[in-house]
Amino acid sequence: MKFRTKLYASIGSILLLISIVVIILLNMLEKSTVEMHVVVNELNDRINMSSDIMYETANIGRELREITAEQSNENFLTRMNGWEQSNVNLKLSLESLEKHDTQQKSQELIAKFKTLHTSYQDIAQQVLTIQRLDSDNSIEPTLWEEAEVTRQRMLQIGELLHGLQEQELKNELFRSRDTYNWAVKMIYIYLAVGLGFAIAITLWIIRSITKNLNNVTTVMESVTSRNVGELPRIAVLSKDEFGKIATAFNKMATELERQSKLEKRLKNEAEEHSWLQTKIAEIATMYPEVKNVQMLADMLIMKLVPMVGGSAGIFYLKEMEEGQQYMKKRAAYALSDQSNNFDRFKIGEGLIGQCAAEQRTIYLTDIPDNYVKVHSGVGVTSPKYSIILPVKFEGEVLAVIEIASLHSFSTSQVKLLEEIMSNLGITMNSIANRMKVDKLLQESQSLTEELQAQSEELQVQQEELRTTNEKLEEQYESSESKKTELEKVREALEEKAQQLELSSQYKSEFLANMSHELRTPLNSLLILAKILSENGDGNLTGKQEEYVRTIYSSGQDLLHLINDILDLAKVESGKLEVVPKEVELQKVQNYVERQFAPIARQKGVSFTVKAEENIPDYLSTDEHRLQQILKNLLSNAFKFTEKGSVSLVIKKVNDLQPMLAFSVTDTGIGIAKEKQSTIFEAFKQADGTTSRQYGGTGLGLSISREIAYLLGGHIDILSVEGKGSTFTLYLPYYETIEVEEKSSAIAEVAAAIDQELVTSISSDHEEIAIQKQYKSLLKGKKILIVDDDVRNVFALTSALEKYEMDINFAESGKEALLELRDNPDTDLVLMDIMMPDMDGFEAMRIIRKRPQFASIPIIAVTAKAMKHNRDECIEAGASDYISKPIDLDQLFSLMNVWLYRKKE
Repeated sequence: MKFRTKLYASIGSILLLISIVVIILLNMLEKSTVEMHVVVNELNDRINMSSDIMYETANIGRELREITAEQSNENFLTRMNGWEQSNVNLKLSLESLEKHDTQQKSQELIAKFKTLHTSYQDIAQQVLTIQRLDSDNSIEPTLWEEAEVTRQRMLQIGELLHGLQEQELKNELFRSRDTYNWAVKMIYIYLAVGLGFAIAITLWIIRSITKNLNNVTTVMESVTSRNVGELPRIAVLSKDEFGKIATAFNKMATELERQSKLEKRLKNEAEEHSWLQTKIAEIATMYPEVKNVQMLADMLIMKLVPMVGGSAGIFYLKEMEEGQQYMKKRAAYALSDQSNNFDRFKIGEGLIGQCAAEQRTIYLTDIPDNYVKVHSGVGVTSPKYSIILPVKFEGEVLAVIEIASLHSFSTSQVKLLEEIMSNLGITMNSIANRMKVDKLLQESQSLTEELQAQSEELQVQQEELRTTNEKLEEQYESSESKKTELEKVREALEEKAQQLELSSQYKSEFLANMSHELRTPLNSLLILAKILSENGDGNLTGKQEEYVRTIYSSGQDLLHLINDILDLAKVESGKLEVVPKEVELQKVQNYVERQFAPIARQKGVSFTVKAEENIPDYLSTDEHRLQQILKNLLSNAFKFTEKGSVSLVIKKVNDLQPMLAFSVTDTGIGIAKEKQSTIFEAFKQADGTTSRQYGGTGLGLSISREIAYLLGGHIDILSVEGKGSTFTLYLPYYETIEVEEKSSAIAEVAAAIDQELVTSISSDHEEIAIQKQYKSLLKGKKILIVDDDVRNVFALTSALEKYEMDINFAESGKEALLELRDNPDTDLVLMDIMMPDMDGFEAMRIIRKRPQFASIPIIAVTAKAMKHNRDECIEAGASDYISKPIDLDQLFSLMNVWLYRKKE
């Protein structure tokens, strides 16, 4: 038990004992006091009751006499009531005393008193009866005497009862005094027992403390500074503070012993290190006297062998003989064998050669007696130990030293040898270099004279060089000033470039927003014009159908203008992306024929597409951009050709590299030579007057030229005014071994970003078949249109209701979420992007987070047509993307694709 715990336990026990004793004594005193108070109070009540009995007994006699003496009726009634009340009080006091005083004698007296009281009341009733009947008659003396005797006997009994109660009170007081004396005696006994127990606990604690303290003191006094290596220990017999002191002392003793051993070991290491450094210094002081390697070998072997207690030693130096390396003996110490058997070793031969080959120390023990002999003046002996050490410099062995000894080499001696060997290589290398320097110095002295002769010639050349240097310094200063000016110009250009970049960013943002604002109303215009042009109800006249077609054509022209402006902005900002892939040239020819064959028939112009036989089947380029360039060139050719022909020829040409040439030739008006350089500028045409005959924005050729540059090619023109023109697009091509076919009309529609509007179907029968197919798949589908522009909602609803679809709409992202909640069976969502309150991006993200709508097809519909808009829509959760104004055929194709996938 801990010392602190003992103290707390002892003090707590004493306090607990004292508390128990005090509580018991207080309880005894309180109990005695309570009992005494109860008894005294009860006896006082009984004395008061007996006094009341005596008083009321006297009072009834007095009241009775006054009643008989009173003549007035009013006083008679008053006296009568007082007499009756006294009787009642007497009865109550008597009953209460009978209830509280249970002594047998008291009960007998109370019974007699009741009998006398009853008799007295009977006599008093006779007196009162006589008094009421005839107040003038006097009452018989015998009756008064009998009444008085009875009352006196009642008073005597009342006095006896009173005396009994007082005697009982005195007896109880005597008993209380005895109880008090007993309680005081018990207090003294309890105090004596508690004091004895406290003294016993105190003596036990003092004894345990002094005993453990004496043990600790005895062990600590036995510790001296001489026996730090082996200190005594304190036996741990308890788990209190003295036990902790003993444990701490034992740990301290263990640590002191460990520190003492560590101190001795460090002292020995320090002495060993001091000896080692002293010997190394002795060897190092020898090096400055060395002139060559032979002198170093002699001095080192003479100094080193006795330094490590060796008996013999030999120094081998690596030399080259007949193209082979040998370890050759250069010096020896106390070597008695004068034969030449051990003068040299090949690398790897014997232990000397093996030491040089392995570049490590070899230590030999228990050497045989015939290994080597050491002679002295008094006898011959054989060493028992030998050590062979390599001398290395930069990973190459320069020498090997072997030392033999009669005794084993100590660790300090081995360390000394290793330290000397590590420094010896550097010394040998420096000596060899110094010898080379001396040799070179001699050679240099011979060359000095030749140099002196050449010096005079150099002085003349130096003078000429000084003159040239002055001119160069002037040119350098001039170049530095120009460099400063160029730096200022560069900084100005960088600032201008930043301004241009910022301006380009503002321009791109403006064009994107303007595209959105233009495409939004254009969307509803084209959709409604398309619906009207179909004349599904057959209620339009021919003239009205022509008006509608004119409106639709004008809308398409406006859409092309917007696309051209966006392409021009992308080209100028350098953000026009090129996505090269393997393009099948036959598909390019088919595309051109589908696009322009109807136009040729309408204008009565001959149109041919021809490809030479040696052209490759595929071309690695951006298919969409190639189609855009060809469409621009052919559109211009048909626009400026009233009669004659237009042709497209694809052929292979060999310039600096293999290229494909796409030549568009027409027999139109041609271009004057002086205007051929301006037609590729933006918003420029050959006929730039206000009365020009042909329309157009002048952006097509400018955009086509820039796209051709991005594709790695260029556009040339050959034109004669009045005879026609030839525009040739040159694109590089590379032969490919294998081409991966990618053909799916529906996939192309769903994946296109800036794809041209779907070409019209030439055959009426095919159009009717496709519409029937659309109706069969779209019929009864529930579509949610989300757009804040009611014009677009009206136009789309009108177009979709033709296919018997169930249409719901919402004007914001929040309303769309509510509509989906109320209509969980919605099949497809057409989501506008730019909306107030909650835009389409946020709405799509929230929809995708809901498990029931994780796979619902969502087609993003936006008027922004920049390249990154589609990626943002797909990332936000859209299934596909279509830009405004919406082409209904493209929209129906997308809806069919995604509804078919959902069905699967």
